[in-house]
Amino acid sequence: MTLLFFTTDVHGSEKCWIKFLNAAEFYKADVVIMGGDVTGKLIIPIVEQKDGTYTSSVFGNDYILNNKKEVEEMKGKIRFSGYYPYVCDGGEVEELEADKNKVDKLFDVLMVEELKRWLSMVNGRVDKKVKVIVSPGNDDRLIIDKVIEEADDVIYPEEKVVKIDKDHEMVSCCWSNPTPWNSPREVSEDELGKRLEKEFKRVDNYDNLICNFHVPPYKSNLDLAPKLDKNLRVKYVLGKPEFVPVGSKSLQKLIKKYQPKLGLHGHIHESSGEIKYGRTLCLNPGSEYGEGILKGYLIDLTKDRIKRHWRVEG
Repeated sequence: MTLLFFTTDVHGSEKCWIKFLNAAEFYKADVVIMGGDVTGKLIIPIVEQKDGTYTSSVFGNDYILNNKKEVEEMKGKIRFSGYYPYVCDGGEVEELEADKNKVDKLFDVLMVEELKRWLSMVNGRVDKKVKVIVSPGNDDRLIIDKVIEEADDVIYPEEKVVKIDKDHEMVSCCWSNPTPWNSPREVSEDELGKRLEKEFKRVDNYDNLICNFHVPPYKSNLDLAPKLDKNLRVKYVLGKPEFVPVGSKSLQKLIKKYQPKLGLHGHIHESSGEIKYGRTLCLNPGSEYGEGILKGYLIDLTKDRIKRHWRVEG
């Protein structure tokens, strides 16, 4: 029997990343999988002043930091919340505010630096016998793939078949159908269908196949997101947000066609849950990374079936 822990969509939250690594020992898992959307979305400047102090505006407050120790403590708080701290002076802040290309390049630098630091934490926190699998997601820039591939203690699963154990194989796809956000890894529904079909064709036997596909199937209740107007504002009905399915139609068709054992999904934070398509169990743990809560699923795999599965968070 193999115990698998799956989570996803931590979006730069170092608190959630550390919990992910600790989950291997805490749950006695044989395999831990991070399903994508690993990186953060915002840079928080910590600005050095002429008097030797530092200032930072974050969490709705303005902070004055009196020494390097307080700066390091603030950097930790920022990282735990899913942001990237950046120490600089006032002149550099003005340059960044005036040039979006410089901000974009800085994002690349910080994403790579922080992800390398994260991946270095695996050694020492996770037993060598545990397989640690880290996928990118649609919100992750392509620059991070090489970082994951070159890491010593993790498996990069894209465009290959990963042996989970002697009985189970896994294929992965980090791309999504179109979103309102023009994220780095989204394609048309037709193109996504071709990418997903290619992954299914990597294997001959689907009975014990695990599909680590970031996007959930369409109308699966794992894909319900707030409906947005043309200005990307949430639409409300009788004072409550209106939800609509936004998952992949091509994925829904392919899961029904190939009937893999297990589908691991994320992407839509609000839609944690599960659904079965024939013999296929599809799961989405959801995400509350902003609160530092790691949500996941534990799955007990036997050669012939999923013995049990249950949702966990902490």
